[in-house]
Amino acid sequence: MANRLLPEWAPQDAVQLTWPGPDSDWAPLMARIEATLESLVMAIGRYQTVLVAVPDAATRARLAERFARRGLPAGRLRLMVAEADDTWARDHGPITVMQDGTPRLLDYVFTGWGGKFAATRDDSLTRRLAEAGVFACPPSSRDLVLEGGAIDTDGEGTLLTTEACLLNDNRNPGLDRAAIEARLAADLGVSRVLWLAHGHLEGDDTDSHVDTLARFCDPGTIAYVRCDDPADPHYPALAAMEAELRSLRRADGAPYRLVPLPWPAPCHDPEDGHRLPATYANFLIINAAVLVPVYGDPADHRALDALADAFPDRDIVPIDCTTVIRQHGSLHCLTMQLPRGTLAPLPVPAEGESP
Repeated sequence: MANRLLPEWAPQDAVQLTWPGPDSDWAPLMARIEATLESLVMAIGRYQTVLVAVPDAATRARLAERFARRGLPAGRLRLMVAEADDTWARDHGPITVMQDGTPRLLDYVFTGWGGKFAATRDDSLTRRLAEAGVFACPPSSRDLVLEGGAIDTDGEGTLLTTEACLLNDNRNPGLDRAAIEARLAADLGVSRVLWLAHGHLEGDDTDSHVDTLARFCDPGTIAYVRCDDPADPHYPALAAMEAELRSLRRADGAPYRLVPLPWPAPCHDPEDGHRLPATYANFLIINAAVLVPVYGDPADHRALDALADAFPDRDIVPIDCTTVIRQHGSLHCLTMQLPRGTLAPLPVPAEGESP
């Protein structure tokens, strides 16, 4: 029974988010991040369901009322009480493969990006959501440390990733490149792994997740971050990454169509001045649309235009992520798509009960 890792553009049931709790690192920015997440939920809800794990029943009630007043159809929002450590659903959410025409959820180990941050509740979140009846198929637990932001696929057996993350000793010590590739082939059905040896963003805690650097837009197209400022400290590594991407070939030997994404002006934390990882590669593909992080920068418009060319049949929706990068992630990092067939239908209320 061969598995096939689904590309992000495969039809989706929902997008999963994790709402921050009062004890999270978002506490000093709670009003700001909640405003951003509200905009994100409303944007996704125009196209499909949004599944949100919330920290407690009070937050669930507050958000249900809030989104109802905003006009979000009740059937487009599922709020589930499930505590988490942080908000980065891309890395603690399930990864979906198809197995003989049926979706299967894989639940990998999440360690807070190599033990940098607390992750016990994040690591168990998929299991707890499954126990609550959220998913149409039970997740299968894997003993490999793997985050969703570390991999990207064309849906045809090719995986794109970075050496800095997957070969880092803080993830799966003792597993070399060949062993990692064997595990990815067995679990995800990939036949080729394209490794990027270069590329990083200052302020990134993930050890160079590929979803901050380069992404498939379709099986033959890769959008990537290009730094056009030779004085910027990122310039050498990103230029080397661009050269790597130019040398990559599809399985049939054809080169990829490369879509360079612009380089925003440096963003810095207003508290201590450290650089923040602003990137346009952290876009999210959903049904009929692509949500794109923007930062109030003149380059925003060029990024939206570039992705409109890469996705001519989808709406391009900007989402202000100036607050999100304060915690060193962006739009894609906050989300995990749930492909068609993975979300359990809502229970039918008994006669006389409220839905």
